[in-house]
Amino acid sequence: MTALLIFGGLILLLLTGIPIFAALGLAGTAILIVFEGGIGSVSDPIFASLNKSILVAIPLFVLMAQVMLRAKIIDDLYDMAHTMLGHIRGGLSVATVVACTIFAAISGSSVATALSVGSSAIPQMERFGYPRRAALGIVAAGGTLGILIPPSGPMILYAVVSEASIGALFLAGIIPGLMLAAIFSVYAMVSATALGADRPAFAGMANITRALRKSIWALLAPPVVLGGIYTGVFTASEAAAVGCLYAIVVAVVVYRNFGLSDLWLALRDTTRTSMMVFAIIAAAHVFGYAITIIRLPVGITEAVAAAGLGHVGFMIIVMLMLFVMGMFFDAIAIILITTPILLPTIISLDINLVWYGVMLMINLELAMITPPVGMNLFVIKGITDSPLAEVVKGAAPYVVLMLLGLVILMIFPELATWLPDSAGYNK
Repeated sequence: MTALLIFGGLILLLLTGIPIFAALGLAGTAILIVFEGGIGSVSDPIFASLNKSILVAIPLFVLMAQVMLRAKIIDDLYDMAHTMLGHIRGGLSVATVVACTIFAAISGSSVATALSVGSSAIPQMERFGYPRRAALGIVAAGGTLGILIPPSGPMILYAVVSEASIGALFLAGIIPGLMLAAIFSVYAMVSATALGADRPAFAGMANITRALRKSIWALLAPPVVLGGIYTGVFTASEAAAVGCLYAIVVAVVVYRNFGLSDLWLALRDTTRTSMMVFAIIAAAHVFGYAITIIRLPVGITEAVAAAGLGHVGFMIIVMLMLFVMGMFFDAIAIILITTPILLPTIISLDINLVWYGVMLMINLELAMITPPVGMNLFVIKGITDSPLAEVVKGAAPYVVLMLLGLVILMIFPELATWLPDSAGYNK
């Protein structure tokens, strides 16, 4: 009963529209006042939540994406994918998925992926006879890959809260991310064939070579960032710094369209985003500390054990809960509300934290395209001026495809755990 009251009260606070950090902080403070008589003990968990070197990676990855966006380095990605794949049936849809996949590996942001790729892809797809609804749907769904394919901001947050290895999580997201991209591509090709969409003429090897040459700097960004982590050359935080420096050098030296005013704007937006995230992390730890004081996670663990659900039954219930929450809350809120509550039960059931993290990321992807609060739906509506209902209908098939991916990963957890295990990471 206590769990329902706390969880329900937190949801009501969030539904009022107040910021996430305020809702978490108020809920945690209220619990401490009621059960502890004061909040004098809250300073230590706040300091501990922010005194982690991995958090340096968040503003650096954000800045890296901001620089590449403002220097228009990303624009060449879609041109490359379009040139290489546009001539096959459904090729423009596949090119869009490929561009989203590569951009996701650079920016770690679903919204930025949908915004950047969608601006180029949707007009091109309509030009060659793709129904508007199909174009809207593939961009909205492809953009969600930014959550799963590393480097991913939500993955870093989950790692901070759960103390799972960020390197293992980054590796674990690769195969499921590519699997979802392949599922999207196959569906897009089949549906384009059924619709009889036009095909551009083959661009020719000379144009393909030219497009690859133009996009090489964007294509090198993921290997530079992730390769250093997996080879042990540098940590995740150092990788973010290297990626940030790489983006600035390419923007200034190669593209030559990035000046001091652009740097100022990139730093401004990075600071705003990072401060918001850090405030939420601090508030979430207040909330997590408060529910630990009243032994709420222990009570949930005992209830699960008493019900005899086992890890499969528990995971099914959690996935359903996350899917419903995704319709109303954004990714950060879901991670920071649910992880502190569920973590002790996950550990007690011997559920792999990395596998659970990837399952959580796919649910967060679903949250980006499920109404009424799917962020990517509003991004696509904004850049195309399409009715929201049309965007929702276009994205609906991809909700089903993501659920299929979730089921596949539930049945075959090795898709997420094989790479980390091969690299020597533990749970």
